[in-house]
Amino acid sequence: MASLSASNHVARVLSVANHVADVDASSRIENSWRRCLISHKLDPARQGPPQTLTESEVRHVAEPMEETIRLLTPELDDLARVLRDAGYCVNLADANATMLFSRLPGESDARMFMDWKIYTGSNFAEAFEGTNGLGTCLAEQKPILVHRDEHFRAQWHMFSCAVAPLFDQAGRLAGAINITSCREDLERAAHQLALAVAMEATRRMEGAIFRDHFRNSWIATVPGDGGSGLLAYDDDRRIVGACRSARALLGLTDGLIASGIDLSRYIKLDHARGVDELLELRRADGRPLGQSHVAPPLRAKSHAPRRDVPVDRFDALHRLAGSDPGLVKSVKRLRSIGDHNLPVLLHGETGVGKDVFARAIHAASNRARNNYVALNCAAMPESLIDAELFGYEAGAFTGARRDGSKGLIVQADGGTLFLDEIGDMPIALQTRLLRVLENREVWPLGALKPVPVDIRLISATHRDLGRMAEEGSFRADLYFRLRGMEVRLPALRERADRDDIIRQIVREEAPNCRLSDEAWSLLAAYSYPGNMRQLRHVLRLAGCTAEDGVITDADLDLPPFGGRAEPDLEAAERATIVEALRKHGGRVTEAARALKLSRATLYRKIKAMKIETAQ
Repeated sequence: MASLSASNHVARVLSVANHVADVDASSRIENSWRRCLISHKLDPARQGPPQTLTESEVRHVAEPMEETIRLLTPELDDLARVLRDAGYCVNLADANATMLFSRLPGESDARMFMDWKIYTGSNFAEAFEGTNGLGTCLAEQKPILVHRDEHFRAQWHMFSCAVAPLFDQAGRLAGAINITSCREDLERAAHQLALAVAMEATRRMEGAIFRDHFRNSWIATVPGDGGSGLLAYDDDRRIVGACRSARALLGLTDGLIASGIDLSRYIKLDHARGVDELLELRRADGRPLGQSHVAPPLRAKSHAPRRDVPVDRFDALHRLAGSDPGLVKSVKRLRSIGDHNLPVLLHGETGVGKDVFARAIHAASNRARNNYVALNCAAMPESLIDAELFGYEAGAFTGARRDGSKGLIVQADGGTLFLDEIGDMPIALQTRLLRVLENREVWPLGALKPVPVDIRLISATHRDLGRMAEEGSFRADLYFRLRGMEVRLPALRERADRDDIIRQIVREEAPNCRLSDEAWSLLAAYSYPGNMRQLRHVLRLAGCTAEDGVITDADLDLPPFGGRAEPDLEAAERATIVEALRKHGGRVTEAARALKLSRATLYRKIKAMKIETAQ
């Protein structure tokens, strides 16, 4: 019976695509089915689960959205609690339709989602899975309800998906909020309510993203026919940001906002400084717009430079350097090489901000308008690094995407490629990377000809690559290729301006709090084995738990490293691996699982650290 139903569905899809029949839903479903058949070359009868990333791959893909996920998690959790008993799962996906956050319903319904791999790491792009709520919403950048057999693939007929696109503070597509049910007793009309819920929740989340990004600015709501928009401006009443709906209402563009155009060109707004107010808003010509809520900056902000003064593209690097003499000298050298395509090698402990520094180098270069592409060589399984870096042609290997993959190097063409933890790259791939740097071309897996590329390479490691090159565990010729200029990023405990950094991060992570004397003493004396990352997490947590806006020493979650000599992090890592292997009887697979590493990564570390195993 199921086979007959699937056969009927396939026949119906083909009829609609050939304009022989139509569907009850809007023409959007018909148009999507045609895209799937004609553009994506998909088969509605194909069976099988969606493409699903491993845990380490999910971490890599989710990294650019880490702050967004953190910011939206409370709202997503509230949404999941409300919908749980109705059998709905809640997902946040990125703009490529990969689910990065999932909350499943109660146990009886959750089993269905688990069996069909509708959870974190699964990809539902329309180009892979055909018409579905998540993929089609992102393809069209519009809210949509895809009910049961409106799906392109017959196997998804038991699901109904209500999805709304999520836009960031600049009106760019950031992802989507997906609400999916497997309940058979609910008709399409009932799921329209779920779509309304998804759209309203997404609107609140977009507001949270905008307010968090522009927390140092004045923010006014701008009423419009499609709901209110948000507009951010500085103390000089120059517009610094506008959400998607405000841009559409006022005709604002990225160029106008970047120019620092005056607020009065669009709206008239009179309010007292420092007051959270509800005001009447008027257009520049005096016509009423409606009521506007105006919120002041969340914290005091230093006066920004005048917009007519050219911005130094190296500002971000200078801010990161602070007043530390070594970093100030390095930034001066980076300025001197300008836009010369010289590879840069960043050396520093985990958590010092190597990726942040690399992004600032990219932003200061003439490649800033092009892609910045990052890969963490330690977080990616060895079997996948090759395909991720160099790409592959269609059918290059079992499980390859139907249309192949460009690879990160080609994606970075004209821009910057950042290879973090380059010391963990396998020797065989080091050879291929060296060939790319020498020939300026990439051979994707299964390709018949190379692809020319123009990239600037920035690498980073916490290892001693020079020593590794001498020992033969890292190619010496590649090492000297990477080390056009080496920049040492000092550990937080080593920085001459450490106190200034702590004060700055307190302002950023706990803006509405102040430190007690005891808390400051503890922060100033601590050695921070996790560096900047650890400090930010500690202060973010403290800002949430502080009572009456005062952070005390009891709010600081600092493991007992302060007051001791700083341990050798590589020695500590080696000791951790040795203990895990001992505990699991030398069984690498079980030790890797306990350490939350891929087996391939653990084998590389065992080899590099010369650890003996029982196997």
